[in-house]
Order: sequence, then C-alpha cells, then structure tokens
Amino acid sequence: MSERNVLGGELDPCGTDPVTGYHRDGTCTVGPRDVGLHAICAVMTEEFLAHQKAVGNDLSTPRPEWSFPGLVPGDRWCVVATRWLDAYADGLAAPVVLAATSERALDVVPLEVLRAHSVDVPPDLSAME
Repeated sequence: MSERNVLGGELDPCGTDPVTGYHRDGTCTVGPRDVGLHAICAVMTEEFLAHQKAVGNDLSTPRPEWSFPGLVPGDRWCVVATRWLDAYADGLAAPVVLAATSERALDVVPLEVLRAHSVDVPPDLSAME
C-alpha cells in the first residue's frame, strides 16, 4: 500500500528540480528505512535555510559528492519532520505543501500546525471563495 498525504489523499510529488525525497524519487515517501522521516514537503525560504544551517543541517551548500546541488529559496524539498518542527518552534517554519507531505509527518507535527503553514492551491478553486 502506498503512503497517503496528510489530507488522506494520494501523495503528490514534492519536487524534481532538484529531485527530492529520501528515495530521490521526487516524493516525500518515507518507507521503513527513513528513520529521520523526510516527510514534509517544504518550500525553501531564506530564513528556513539560514535556520537549518545554523543548527547544523546545511541545505544550501552544494555537495557534488552526494549529487546535491544545494537549495535556494523557492525549491521544494522533503525535510525531516523534527527539523521542520524545530524551525516552527523558532518562528522560522518553511511553507508546507500538504498534498505532497506524507501522513507519517503527523507522527511528529499536528495537522493544525501544518495547515497553518500550507501553501497548497486546491484543484477546484471555487473552494477558495
């Protein structure tokens, strides 16, 4: 059975430029080997990237030996749920794409908190009226 998103639907892709995900398949699928829970599809901001670097999780520096280009604001990336929660606690949470965030993120972050940082656009825009 495939993983679902935090809204209960199919897990949408998070990002392919650069290719994200623990499995580098463009999705925030966690699976049994991802003990870090790279479950939250976040849109990078300068503040979030600076916060991550300050706490020892440098996401902005390219690492060619890992085929990692380094992230810039606007990139979508599957981040570790506890790292996102730490940034949230410090007032620097990155925006979240709920449809591309694995339901496993709910093991760490309440849905209400993720919703408060959501940047999803629903397929039916009439829902936004």
